[in-house]
Amino acid sequence: MIRLNVNGAVHEVQAETHESLADVLHDRLHLIGTRVSCEEGECGCCTVLLDGEPATACLIIAAQAEGREVRTVEGLGTPDNLHPVQQAFVDEHGFQCGFCTSGFIMSSVSLLERNPNPSREEVAEAVSGNICRCGAYPYIVESVMTAAARMDENR
Repeated sequence: MIRLNVNGAVHEVQAETHESLADVLHDRLHLIGTRVSCEEGECGCCTVLLDGEPATACLIIAAQAEGREVRTVEGLGTPDNLHPVQQAFVDEHGFQCGFCTSGFIMSSVSLLERNPNPSREEVAEAVSGNICRCGAYPYIVESVMTAAARMDENR
């Protein structure tokens, strides 16, 4: 049994010693926004924030997250009140098939928490660990720039 702090709530879950954080989030806590694609940490689909930093959850053994703060895309906003990054991805069409979107959103949130006014180059660098097989990169960068502007207006 391990205790995970996910999206501000503590969960006690049974996890095998070899189980990844991505699998536990998805299969035990039913947080399906954390998607696994490559299972090698290459695609970024399973990106979560671990103590505020982007991390590929498929490469983290669940027990390694014990005592740390885990944030998933479900912890950002609600369907009626999306996080500004989530809303900007909708408004700017920052996705096509949507499979990679939660990973891009989590990397983008981390960037904007560290750097509220990034350049396009800084956005591209921040999401470089995420792969979009549809090739929506210009829309993704535009989404993050829109989110940054909106968040700056609300400060």
